[in-house]
Amino acid sequence: MIPLRVLIALTLLVTVPTVAAAQTWQPRPGEPAIDPHRYQADQHRLQMDRLRAQADQRDAFARELAMEARLNRQRIDAIGPTEPIQPSPFRGLRSSEEERGLRRWASERRVAIAADVGQIDAWLDRPRD
Repeated sequence: MIPLRVLIALTLLVTVPTVAAAQTWQPRPGEPAIDPHRYQADQHRLQMDRLRAQADQRDAFARELAMEARLNRQRIDAIGPTEPIQPSPFRGLRSSEEERGLRRWASERRVAIAADVGQIDAWLDRPRD
């Protein structure tokens, strides 16, 4: 006669794998051998990991830019305020010949600029087909 303990152990050994197999997903004939729900969950998990990695990279980049901005601000503050350029308090005295030459040069320059602007205006006012 088989002892009761051995009989119980054999019964458990036979029934436990069938119970475990019944709880796992088994493809039906004609279905793909991939569990679509597990596949979809894996895809979601991979996507979430990718998005987390992107967010971490963006956070690190933002911290880097903030640190650079602070350093630049400290460098600017360390230089101190610069004094504005003061215009010359008086114009240098020129001879009448120098003054006449400067006025002639300025008038020639104005004429040349007016001619160039006239060419641009004529081009802009040209008839369009």
